[in-house]
Amino acid sequence: MQYNPHTYQTRLKDFIIDHRYSFLTVDMGLGKTVTTLTAIQELIEDYLEAERVLVIAPKSVAENTWTGECAKWDHLAHLRVSVVMGDEKHRIKALEAPADIYVINRDNVQWLTTYLGKDWDFDTVIIDESSSFKNPQARRFKALRKVRPHIRRMVLLTGTPSPNGHMDLWAQLWLIDMGQRLGRTLTSYRTKYFKPGRSNGHVVYDWILRPGAGDEISRQIQDVTVSLKAEDWLEVPDLIETDIRIALSPTESKAYRDFERDQLMSIEGKDIEAVTAAALANKLLQFTGGAMYDTEHGWHTTNDAKLRALEDIIETAGDEPVLVFYQFKHELSRLLERFKALQPVTFSGEPETLREWNEGKIRLLLCQPASVQYGLNMQNGGHILVWYTPTWNLEQYQQANARLHRQGQERPVLCYRLICEGTIDNRVIGAISTKDSAQESLLAIIRRMHAENSNK
Repeated sequence: MQYNPHTYQTRLKDFIIDHRYSFLTVDMGLGKTVTTLTAIQELIEDYLEAERVLVIAPKSVAENTWTGECAKWDHLAHLRVSVVMGDEKHRIKALEAPADIYVINRDNVQWLTTYLGKDWDFDTVIIDESSSFKNPQARRFKALRKVRPHIRRMVLLTGTPSPNGHMDLWAQLWLIDMGQRLGRTLTSYRTKYFKPGRSNGHVVYDWILRPGAGDEISRQIQDVTVSLKAEDWLEVPDLIETDIRIALSPTESKAYRDFERDQLMSIEGKDIEAVTAAALANKLLQFTGGAMYDTEHGWHTTNDAKLRALEDIIETAGDEPVLVFYQFKHELSRLLERFKALQPVTFSGEPETLREWNEGKIRLLLCQPASVQYGLNMQNGGHILVWYTPTWNLEQYQQANARLHRQGQERPVLCYRLICEGTIDNRVIGAISTKDSAQESLLAIIRRMHAENSNK
């Protein structure tokens, strides 16, 4: 296929070439993979500034997206891509194969740095969905940190740079500049820009941004950062979010409130308990989803409210395909049983299932959002999605929605969120809305700074 880049894609490509280190916070669906590959091609062939390139990506993206994009576009078809995945024997063989680009899933980063050791020879590293490196205590971050001084070019790509707030930025920016902009240590970053929030003695549970600190952080990183929103560059159909409010029966509501208060209940002779606040939140979400796990890992039905609401959505959709995001295994079991007449298909990123979905051959597709939240192009298969149980994770929510709401989608995406009234579902939706506001504030400041600089 002939590549005719949008103006913003040329801008991104030039930014990667002109900056040895770049942090691209680009909305899902703007074609950042082909843009980055085009920059890599020019760096290898025209500028002679890249020789051995490593791409680190989520598993499904590493398996499908980077090789698929090279095969798709005429100007990239000659690039040799080696996928470093599978068992250790296959990974070693893939590393030894002659290639221009080596793609590895992020869970194998620690293995790679250990295997190569002092023989690390990747001069250019691209991290796709870099927010997965936001935790400085994670093994993948620590492993990459060891070899960072040997990397000449670093490109970070993400649509969700700070899903939980500004604290998520430090580790990602350290991989860009080894601490030049936001401090060499997380402690120094925290001390300069945050103040303690909730605490218990010396234990601080969360950190609050100091007044004006958000603007200062944006100023510190804006020279290596480009932020682009899809709505500013593409005519992408709307994402229409609709909350389906569901009333539990009086008996179900009482059972919910009793468990929320007592953190203990018995169903069918089996005890169900929640000994911590986190466990309670999880159990309450299980309840609204329709079943709860007991202490022996069996599950027991609490209600059918969301199944009935989903039936109404599917019936209204007619012959239109529907994508459903579920959270718990018991939800999958009940969905498969309830809708077996529709021959529902469970999807975790398999290429054959992806092809069948995009060809319109699947009426009901069931996905755990964590398994499909990155990089998969599913917009040709439908425009209706349902969150059976909401997620606390803003990044997961935005990325999963972007499987349908992206460039190439021709119809408004209808996003239905099943919410049991008077339950934890309402708090989850409120929490991701708050996180979205904080992240968007950061990106808006960066975009404004770039606009002001370009007008000088």
